[in-house]
Amino acid sequence: MTDMTSRRRRRTTTALIALATACAVGGGGPFPASAAVPVAGSGWVGAWGAAPQPGDTGIPGMPPAAPLQNETLRMIVQPQTSGATVRIRLSNVFGDRPLTIGRATIARQTSGSAVDAATVRSLTFGGRQRVTVAAGAQIVSDPVQFSLPAGQNVAVDLFLPQSTGVPTGHLEARQTSYVSTAGDHAGKPSLPVGRTTASWFFLSGIDVLDATRQGVVTFGDSLTDGTGSTVDANHRYPDYLAKELAGQSATKTLAVVNSGIGGGRLLHDRIGPRAVDRFDRDVLSKASAKYVLVHVGINDIGVADFLDPRENVTSQQIIAGYQSLIERAHARGIKAYGGTLTPVGGHIYDNPTAQKKRDEVNEWLRSTAGKSGGFDKVVDFDAVIRDPSNPSRILPAYDSGDHIHLNDAGYAAMADAAEDLFL
Repeated sequence: MTDMTSRRRRRTTTALIALATACAVGGGGPFPASAAVPVAGSGWVGAWGAAPQPGDTGIPGMPPAAPLQNETLRMIVQPQTSGATVRIRLSNVFGDRPLTIGRATIARQTSGSAVDAATVRSLTFGGRQRVTVAAGAQIVSDPVQFSLPAGQNVAVDLFLPQSTGVPTGHLEARQTSYVSTAGDHAGKPSLPVGRTTASWFFLSGIDVLDATRQGVVTFGDSLTDGTGSTVDANHRYPDYLAKELAGQSATKTLAVVNSGIGGGRLLHDRIGPRAVDRFDRDVLSKASAKYVLVHVGINDIGVADFLDPRENVTSQQIIAGYQSLIERAHARGIKAYGGTLTPVGGHIYDNPTAQKKRDEVNEWLRSTAGKSGGFDKVVDFDAVIRDPSNPSRILPAYDSGDHIHLNDAGYAAMADAAEDLFL
């Protein structure tokens, strides 16, 4: 760990509430019990991930994602965990029709839309290059030998011969990916680019075969998704966290996967299903998941004021939602960590009622950490991010400009604080 990181850690250590593992979990509410989720095979761990969303959110001002047909998607991603044997996960969970993959490849990106020809590997599914994924279903590729480098970009290509309809995807990738001109161009070193996209489609994960590793799933909203961070820089807080954990001897075997959705809520659908519904798919089914870090709820508090007052929630309802997630994680042997809700002063969410709810939720998070019904540990993101001279607001040096999302420095500070959960 660098001296700079050490200094940042010393400044944020006092913000961490790290208590003993909870003995039992109570509470709950009208939330789903843990459903039957496909359990990952032994030895696999998530190296990269993106939570699936519907391509049509139904939100005014957000047009549906365009269908793809006879085009090749080249999606650029940066895993933070290395490996020599990999597989990919594809999702058609929000599709309205079967998804046909004509061919799929993985390779190292060189620059822009180009890949290193020597690294291109074909991906198969049950031994076949062509596969159809039913509407509402997910699929995992066969293992392939591929040198996956931590902290370097790779390209996953999907040739889509038939119309996909509105695609399942991850809408705010904060990464430039590419759509080809017509035809199958999967694996070509130079892709004939028809257009670029700022979303990932169908690709929901990359796993590596490494029995020595355990998974950390960061589960939340736009502050987990990295809204406000630099595009194409991989400066979301989970990216920073993965690098910091990899640099510590005590935590170097931990692999971080991002399951954040910008605009997501705990108790109601918005830009994706509510967290209590997607938890099984986006956390419990992750390969070798051992820890989950939950940071969600501020949109539940703020959105109802201007979106739909009928979706107004109380702090106690948010707490009950947390307890549902904790109970389900513990039932799978996963440690459940939480993060306090960060300031919204100056944002549209800023009003006395919302502030009171945020304070109540944060007080519960702090006071119940390690106790029955609470998270096993809690990191005080609020204390780290707020302006000491104006605690209802984000520290100006961390503010992306909209008074709710962070810039790169703010996400680095979140990661510094979260790192201590695992030490």
